Amino acid sequence: MHDNELDTIDRKILNELSRDARTPVSTLALKVGLSRQATRQRIDRLEAHGVIAAYTIRQQRPRGSETLVPAVIQVYRKDRMRGSDVTRAIAAIPEVTYCAVLSGDIDLLLTVEARSHERINEIWSVISSLPGVENTKTHFVLSSVVDRLHP
Repeated sequence: MHDNELDTIDRKILNELSRDARTPVSTLALKVGLSRQATRQRIDRLEAHGVIAAYTIRQQRPRGSETLVPAVIQVYRKDRMRGSDVTRAIAAIPEVTYCAVLSGDIDLLLTVEARSHERINEIWSVISSLPGVENTKTHFVLSSVVDRLHP
């Protein structure tokens, strides 16, 4: 399914699920103006076409759109605290495409896709200045060997 095959309601559903993938179907139905059953059918269709997979939204970029700069950021938190303040702030950054809490030396692992190296630097600056962040390491992706998230 391509981006141009999604109608306005499909896009509203994806936008709502992008904000909170755990939104109940009944709540989602109210927000998009459909019945619960019609909304469920839309979600099932989007899942069947791979637009929604494991509740990660996969929106294809239109052909000829700008190339995004991918990066990986490792975040180390002070005192290894597991509060939600840092993760909540990171989740609000639209260019962050993935954030995992890890065991071991690294506390958080982020993948970021931004329009430029400068924007990656701005994102790094925001994250590194968050209260509770002790250190970060940023790595620019040179190439991808396996990428199942970007068909």
